[in-house]
Amino acid sequence: MATIHATDRDGNTRALSAYDGTTLMEVLRDESMGVEAICGGQCACATCHCYIDSEWYERLKPAEDDEIDLLSSCDYYNEVASRLACQILVSKELTGIQVTVAPGE
Repeated sequence: MATIHATDRDGNTRALSAYDGTTLMEVLRDESMGVEAICGGQCACATCHCYIDSEWYERLKPAEDDEIDLLSSCDYYNEVASRLACQILVSKELTGIQVTVAPGE
């Protein structure tokens, strides 16, 4: 299991427990952190857009072209922090990661 420090759109931060092998999107959605996940994790809607703390961003597997294309069309895109939570697989190596749910589109 991993512990994820997640901040919702209202600025509320919670420590969330997440099982290895789930996606960050599933954790944020299931814990009612404001992630809609309309496409169900298919990298097709950007409703799981989040910001990854700079300390953690480079530790993640790099975003693929389809994720970057989708993110770059978002109003609140930040090229040094934005990721789609559906594309981040939880593992114990992510324990302590800090994530903020991006403003709604």
